[in-house]
Amino acid sequence: MHAGVITISDKGFHGTREDKSGPEIIAMLKDAGIDVTSIKIIPDEKNEIKKTLIDFADKKNIPLIITTGGTGVSPRDMTPDATLEVIDKEVPGMAEAMRQASAAITPYAMISRAVVGIRGRSLIVNLPGSPKAVHENLAVILPALKHAIEKIKGDDAECAS
Repeated sequence: MHAGVITISDKGFHGTREDKSGPEIIAMLKDAGIDVTSIKIIPDEKNEIKKTLIDFADKKNIPLIITTGGTGVSPRDMTPDATLEVIDKEVPGMAEAMRQASAAITPYAMISRAVVGIRGRSLIVNLPGSPKAVHENLAVILPALKHAIEKIKGDDAECAS
């Protein structure tokens, strides 16, 4: 399985802040046996986020697309809004699991608007922008990712086996 990682950050895009969250995602996916084949840093612009998600899902056929950044309540945080506009259906249990686990660590988890959803045969996961939060959130859903991707691709094997 392979994945794409999109860092959504005005400062990262303009080179005024080093992206540490993207590399954290890449390292965790690599440790889980998932190759990252596409990496991109884009600004917090809703149309740019939508365009990049569509490109990764529809043109590059990437089965797992993970974003980092723009999931909060700041005026420039548009990642969940853009994601909702391009997905076919949500996978709320994954987003809920991430928020629940994070809430045990920090009350700030309550203001996360992260979304997980499916576009075509791609799973799109929004993660927060900090490396620490990326690690905590991705660790929660990592055990279910491969199974989710198999199901999205049409695997009809019984889940309860």
